[in-house]
Parts: sequence; structure tokens; C-alpha cells
Amino acid sequence: MRLFSNTKFDFIGLRYICFSISVFLAIICILSIVLKGGLNLGIDFTGGLIAQIKFEKPVVMSNLRQTLTDSGLDSFQLQDFPRHNSVIINMKGKSTEQEKVSKDIMNAVSGYSTEFSIERTEYVGPRVGEFLVKKALLAILLSFAGIVIYVAIRFKSTVWGVSGVIALVHDIFITVGVFSLLNKEITLTVIAAILTLAGYSINDTIVVFDRIRENLSLIRREELGKIINASINQTLSRTVVTGVSTLLVVIILFFFGGEVLHDFSFALLFGIIIGTFSSVFIASPIVYEWLTYRSKKKR
Repeated sequence: MRLFSNTKFDFIGLRYICFSISVFLAIICILSIVLKGGLNLGIDFTGGLIAQIKFEKPVVMSNLRQTLTDSGLDSFQLQDFPRHNSVIINMKGKSTEQEKVSKDIMNAVSGYSTEFSIERTEYVGPRVGEFLVKKALLAILLSFAGIVIYVAIRFKSTVWGVSGVIALVHDIFITVGVFSLLNKEITLTVIAAILTLAGYSINDTIVVFDRIRENLSLIRREELGKIINASINQTLSRTVVTGVSTLLVVIILFFFGGEVLHDFSFALLFGIIIGTFSSVFIASPIVYEWLTYRSKKKR
């Protein structure tokens, strides 16, 4: 299916404008993270109180979640066990605040039902959080290294792998920055979304790179900028159709997937948009700048 045929958009000619937009967004994200003293990490990374509560009747999770929110609780996570009518509530808090946080949870739950009993309460320390942070960062770094190696082997040059990873870092950083701007929590679910985004973004970029490489051997006499523009225009329909079809699914998840999938789908929703942008306006122009510099250096 081709939505665009014989298009001749000058993507390379717009590279400096697009670079400026990306730098501007990155600066805003950096300022947000610095001024807020870091990212808003969830209980998975910071530690907090875990309370397991057993109800006499089956629990309607959406009603319980709304009750807890209306009572003033924030930064909490819910996990239910329908067969046992039990719910685990995870909430941020320091070890010194354990008693206060526990009382806040009990008061909030009382607004939903008075027929419940506390099965256990315990504090999860920040050591577990530090371990998860290290593992999450290690997973992301290893994925970057794997992408560089794979793309370098496939395209027989590091320029493609490095350019793809730069665009990928651009996508992930700005997506994380948006979470900082909106004061959304970074949880393990969000990390999973970011890793999913990494796979989607690099796949989109490789499709464009593959066409550029083919055209470099087919139409060598043309200028490099014209070859790259032609390649992006040739893959434009595929890029748009893939992006829109994926966005439709993510939008449905965002609006109808419930609170649990809200941040996950939001990360993918924004990430797909910025990832499509970077594949066309960041990764390919970086290849252009690199190859142009290398050809000038050989002269």
C-alpha cells in the first residue's frame, strides 16, 4: 500500500531545522530533570510500604483505585488476587514513615469497604530499588551495544550503527524527559515500554538505512543528498503506514487499557511519534553528515 508515490521532499535540506528542534527538546528535558532534582522514580526503585489486604467480598479494582485517589493517596500501585479477594497496595514512603503510611492506607481503604483485614505489611528498602536501577540501566546499555554490533555487521560499517543508536538515544531521552515534564513515575512497566520503543525505533531506522545502502550502489552518480532524499521518499509510505497502524493500537490501549497500562501506552504513544521523526530527520541526516565529512577528508 503506497500512500505517497513519486514524492520529492527535501529531508536533508531540513536537517538543521530538525536538529535544532531536537536540541531544543533535549534542553527542555534536561532543565526539567535538573530543576526537579531527578526523575520521579516509582516504588520499584525508591522503596516503600507493601500492604496486603483481604476483603470479604470480591474487589472492583477500578472503584478501589478511584477511592484511594480521592482520599489523597498518590504514587501507589495495586495488584489483585481475585480468587482470594486480596489486594496488595504498594506505596512510596521512608522506613521512618512506615506507621504513618500504613495508617493512611487503612483510612483510605475504609472509604471503599469496612469489611477487610490486614494480612501483612512490610517495608521494601531502597537497596532493592538500587538493584533494579542498575539492572534496568544495564538492560538498556546492552541493547544499545547489541544494536551497534548488529547494524555494523549487517551494513559492514559502524557509521550506520552509531547513527541509529544516536537517534535511539534521542528517542528514549526525550520520552523520559516528557515523563519528567509531566511528573509521571518511571516504573518497571515504563522501562519495558522504553525497551519496546527501542526495538520499534531501530527497526524503522534500519528499513530507511537499507534503502539508502541499496541506492548508494544503484545510483552512484547522483549527489549523496539526492540519494538519501530519494531513499527516504521511497520508504515514506511504509514509514507512515506502519507508524499510523501502530499508533491506532496504542491509542486504544491508552484510552481503554485501564490505569495499569496507562503509562506504558503513553510512553509508546509519544515514543512512536518521536521515533518516526528521528528515523527520517535525525538518523539519516547524521549518516549524510558523516559520509560527507569522510569523503571530504579523503580528498
